[in-house]
This record gives sequence, C-alpha cells and structure tokens, in this order.
Amino acid sequence: MKHILFIINYFYPDYASTGQIMTELCEKIQYDYDITVIAAFPNYANGIPEKYKGKRFVYEKYQNIKIIRVKVPEFNKTKKASRIKYIMEYFINAFLAIFKADKPDIIFSISQPPILGGILGVLGKVFRKAKFIYNIQDFNPEQIEAIKYSRNRFIINLMRKIDNFSCNMADNIVVVGRDMRETLISRNKSFNNKKCTVINNWINEKEIYPLDKTDVSVSSFIEKNGLKDKFIIMYSGNIGLYYDLENIIKIVPYFNKYPDMMFVFIGEGAKKDEIINYCNKNNISNVRFLPYQPKERIIYSLNAADIHLVTNSKGIKGVSVPSKIYGVMAVGKPILGILEPGSEARNLIEDSKCGVCVDPANYEMIKNKIEYLYMNKEKIREMGLRGRKYLEENLTMDKSINKYKELLDNI
Repeated sequence: MKHILFIINYFYPDYASTGQIMTELCEKIQYDYDITVIAAFPNYANGIPEKYKGKRFVYEKYQNIKIIRVKVPEFNKTKKASRIKYIMEYFINAFLAIFKADKPDIIFSISQPPILGGILGVLGKVFRKAKFIYNIQDFNPEQIEAIKYSRNRFIINLMRKIDNFSCNMADNIVVVGRDMRETLISRNKSFNNKKCTVINNWINEKEIYPLDKTDVSVSSFIEKNGLKDKFIIMYSGNIGLYYDLENIIKIVPYFNKYPDMMFVFIGEGAKKDEIINYCNKNNISNVRFLPYQPKERIIYSLNAADIHLVTNSKGIKGVSVPSKIYGVMAVGKPILGILEPGSEARNLIEDSKCGVCVDPANYEMIKNKIEYLYMNKEKIREMGLRGRKYLEENLTMDKSINKYKELLDNI
C-alpha cells in the first residue's frame, strides 16, 4: 500500500475551503492508501485551542488518517507582518515534521502558504526520495499582483522563479480550473498537458442538496437571524482580500427602496472588519454579518438564500477558482457571478445557465443584475435547479476523487 504524505496547512476541523476539500479527499481514499497529514494547529476561524498551546508537534489520528499537527502563532489576517510570521513558523515546523513521518512514496503539497507550500513539496521529494504532486489552489505571485498586495518587482519576480522551480520539480501538477492550466502553460511552455492535470474542487452533493425555505431547519436559520420574509442575497465564504467585497458593499444602500431585500455575509476574513465598519459608519441597515456555520449546518444556511454572490477581484482569472460555487450549485440556487470572462467559475455558470455574470468592478451593472434577479423570482428558481442538474452530471465529488486516485495509482 502506497504511503502518501499530505502537507496541507489546513485540515479538519478548520473551516477553510481547502481544508475541507483536502479532508474529504483523505477521508475518501484512506483505506486505499496509508495516509499521513502534516497540518497546522486548528486556527482558521476561532483561534488555537488550549490543548495545543505550548507544544510544537502534536500527533493525532482522525478516522484512519495519521496527523502531525505543527505549531503556528495566533495571527491577525489584516496585518501583513502577522501573516508573514505565521507563514514562516508554519514553514519551518512543517519542514521538520516531514522527517517525523514514516517514509512516504508520494509527497502531496498544496500552494499554501504561497510559494512555500510548493517548496515544502520539493524538500520532501529531495530528502525523503519520494514522488511529488503539487496541487495549485491559487497561483502566486499572480494573486498578490492582482490586488497589489505587494508592488516590489524584485520580490514578485523572485516568487515567480521559486514557484516555477517547484513546478519543474513536481512529478505532476494539479490545478483546479481550465483557466489555471492556461496560466501554468503561459508561465512555461514546458509545463505541458501531460504533466498538468485539471481536477475541479467539489462539494459533497449527497450531503448538500436543495431544500425549500419551509424546511424546519432552513426556516429556523432564517427566523433566528431576523430574515423572515426577506429576499436574501448571500455571500458565504472567505471575506478576504481577493473578492472586492469592500467595494461591492457600497452598492447595498441603493437597495433600501426594496424593504424586503437583505444582504447576508457569512464567514470571516481579512476584510470583514473593514466592511462592518463601513456599514456602521454609513448606517447601512439592509445587511447582516454572520460567522462561519458548522459544516453540518451549511446545507441550511445555503438554502436560506434567494441569490448567491460568487465573486473574484479583477485579475484573478486563471489564478484561483472560488470553491463556494460548488456549494451554491449543489443547493440549486441562482448565482450572480462577478467574474472575468473565461474564468473557470464564470464558464461553469454560463455552461450550466444557472445564473448571470458581470465583469468585476462594473458596479452599475451589478446593481442592474441584482434588480433583474429580484424582479424575476420564478425565472431564477429555474436557473438554480439547472445548476444542480449540471453539477450532478459533471462535477460530483466522486468524479474528482476518482481522478485523484487514478493520478496517485499511476504516478
């Protein structure tokens, strides 16, 4: 039985989308392979639990999966220095943990933290003499370039060279969208299709499915959060740097003329406090902010919405794919995609006809499309159900898991 060492930063019970995806992948293949996971102490939403504090490594078992947890500092997502400290401490401790695992046949690392996730895979390959699969969830430095997180050309060019080195060293590169494969090839023509595999992320469509608003748990969520009789426009996910939510929020007061319309933001992230402060300062009342929902409750919160927002900032095409789109399609809700033409998420919306799309930063058109969807309540129900049908036919969890198993078997 092959031993696979996953180096993936976030893992169960963290809420991060990549953590959930990688947890489900490991759960599904845990009896086909011997699996060890190197992951940070749980910390994504609620801080580090007390039982981990004062320790550098903690050994755990989750189902049939061995876990080596590594120490990371508490950090503030809004502070660049705090992020860097977190990344560096995780990198050092994850590198040391590579030698604490049994000899692996395959190292599987993801592109988090940026650049260094790939380097961890390279180091694992070299020192443990294993095959290396590099799973790119987000391209960097392209991502930080898009939002101008850094303007230092020397640093950006150095990051690109290092990440290209990781790609060169990988025995296979997995990207999560067709547009991301184009980005990879544009970086270096030698990263040909044979070395690059496209495997979409997913949602477990057997656990997340359409429910009517009259369902007792959905209606309970609605009433508990003061949303009864509201037309709900929801954003559910990371309220972070790459989604332009700090500007999209500025159109919300326009919809005060519709007393039954409510915008609901569920999640945490680097931009959440800024957006809340803007709403408080400007007395914006038609918006609610809620924390991440427990995994077993996500089906009810997603089904409470009438429309879901799936957004990316300008420049993110080919850089990452917002995983929230799979959950929205699974519950059969219509999507307003604020996404660039040719991006994977926009292609999915247009191919399935499960919503409408607008280019990022076109705020006037965003207002128009929200109004259009609000005025066509019967039509949008049909849109949403088309998304569910498309997902069942093309984007099931088993389809993606089987692609990973084929890759792991044949590498």
